[in-house]
Amino acid sequence: MHKKNGRSPEKTSSGGLKGRIWIDGAEGTFLGYGRIVLLERIKEYGSITQAAKSMKMSYRRAWELVESMNSQSPKRLVEASTGGKGGGGAVLTDAGEDAVKLFWRFYDNFQKFLKREGGKLSFDKKSCYVKNLKQKNGGSYV
Repeated sequence: MHKKNGRSPEKTSSGGLKGRIWIDGAEGTFLGYGRIVLLERIKEYGSITQAAKSMKMSYRRAWELVESMNSQSPKRLVEASTGGKGGGGAVLTDAGEDAVKLFWRFYDNFQKFLKREGGKLSFDKKSCYVKNLKQKNGGSYV
């Protein structure tokens, strides 16, 4: 679970209905749960290295993810400066902040969808019953 926002990818199920959400771009995945947490950690630590360490991820992998997001976005999400005597750093841009907010809005709406639609499911040992379908018997076995 992400310590600051209390969201967890494991909390994506309700009533037997599970799902994950991500946003695809031209090069494949643009934003997903892990990428967003990485962006939040970059903002928190001001460093791709520290963000990667906090997620038990290699620096190389974190850098690849940042580059993938930056290349797929019309505006850079992360600005990084190279190390040196004073050290390098990384900051989340305004576009990065907007991307994080957008993703969490989609994520929260998706959780509501899973809860609402998952509540229509009822299970027994042999089947899954979907309640409230507009059929003569008021439901349908799947």
